[in-house]
Amino acid sequence: MSAETLSRPLRLNAVSLAAALPGVALPAYDRDRITVGVVHFGPGAFHRAHQAFYFDRLLAQDPRWGICAVSLKSPGVRDALLPQDGLYTLAQLDAETRFQVVGSIVEVLVAPEDPPAVFARLAAPMTRMVTLTVTEKGYCLTGDGQLDVAHPDIVHDLANPREPVSAVGYIVEGLRRRFMAGLAPYAVVACDNLADNGWRLKAAVTAFAQSVDPALAAWIEAQARFPRTMVDSITPATDDALRARVEAATGLADAWPIQREAFTQWVVEDVLGPPSANGDAPDLASVGVTLTDDVRGFERAKLRLLNGVHSTIAYAGLLKGHETVFEAISDPDLARLAEDLMVQDIIPTLTAPRGLDLAAYGQAILGRFRNPEIRHLLAQIAWDGSQKLPFRILGTVADALAAGRPVDRLALPLAAWMHFVRRRAAEGVTIVDPLAERLVATAAACTGDAAADVAQFLKLEPVFSRELAGDAVLVAALVKAYGELG
Repeated sequence: MSAETLSRPLRLNAVSLAAALPGVALPAYDRDRITVGVVHFGPGAFHRAHQAFYFDRLLAQDPRWGICAVSLKSPGVRDALLPQDGLYTLAQLDAETRFQVVGSIVEVLVAPEDPPAVFARLAAPMTRMVTLTVTEKGYCLTGDGQLDVAHPDIVHDLANPREPVSAVGYIVEGLRRRFMAGLAPYAVVACDNLADNGWRLKAAVTAFAQSVDPALAAWIEAQARFPRTMVDSITPATDDALRARVEAATGLADAWPIQREAFTQWVVEDVLGPPSANGDAPDLASVGVTLTDDVRGFERAKLRLLNGVHSTIAYAGLLKGHETVFEAISDPDLARLAEDLMVQDIIPTLTAPRGLDLAAYGQAILGRFRNPEIRHLLAQIAWDGSQKLPFRILGTVADALAAGRPVDRLALPLAAWMHFVRRRAAEGVTIVDPLAERLVATAAACTGDAAADVAQFLKLEPVFSRELAGDAVLVAALVKAYGELG
């Protein structure tokens, strides 16, 4: 055996866990006692930094809530975590840095490779909850929030409901199998940045089920729980620098560690029922989850104040040549734009839910953006703008117009997005967006004339409603902002 082999760090797994360096937090439970109670679709970085973190806490007191993580497309997570027995390192990067090994994921499946295994988990009596982080586009919804029956995945699944490819299709097939077996439905907990996410998902699932079996749809409508949620924690993508940092801190090699800020928040509509030894609901409140009857208030505040300002500094920051959120918020002009947008434009459209001080919340968000330990790439935030902007910015625009307030500042992120698309298309850079082909065509039709270019973008009805596209006040503000940024 070579000296190089002897010096190579151990790969993180159940056996090597005992060799972790002092100071690394390890699972506070016996993983051999865990049973799978949660099926999660979309085990990307955010899920592993967020929901899996909360269930990791819960397993210390209740072993019934292990996670079966299901990837709908890529085997990347499975291939990284299988040799690690599902274990991975969570690096919480803030004023104090903390490294923790998370053990709540006990199985990773790749749906296209083994659909029967996914169906078996969904139909298992021990499965009580299905959670999702599949991004806004993964719900296959139209601009007005209904099931998009023209979406290629939904077209496929409606024609082949026993062989689904979409999250909605898998959820319905899992519920159908439980319905046929006389089992209670699992709770379905959407955890993506989508307004009224649980309600929209229930409507989509019910509409899909109606096409499969009206009796199944009626059962879902009457018995299944789809709580609305709000999730929050800034989670930059994993890179080699993080892998090296984690290896140095833990003494173990981790193929796919995760990083996030110390702040994390999960707000869930209080409809799951009381936790009990034999009940279907986990005791989420005991591990820091906020249960409330006003998720919409928390959700709207987060979507508009955090996500809306995130998108603003992403597009405006990229135009100024910045690369990360920290760089952008360190730019005095962008910092001023972010704060003015929050205080003067966004907060007036919000009603604070009980227990939330909007002004303090806004300042806390700006403080989180200034965390130098988090290298959050603006490009990561900028993609999928056609899906994000209607929820993050355009709702605020509509409320401001209805109240007769100016929208000049709110037009800046929209105009910056238009320039972002135009420049990326001109450079031949692939645009990551469900509307990529239309965006490229729109960019190709642009001439540099502000009024003409804005008119081209306003034709994108999935982004801009007819009412907004035809509003003279907004159009004038967009043309002005576009011209100033060009």
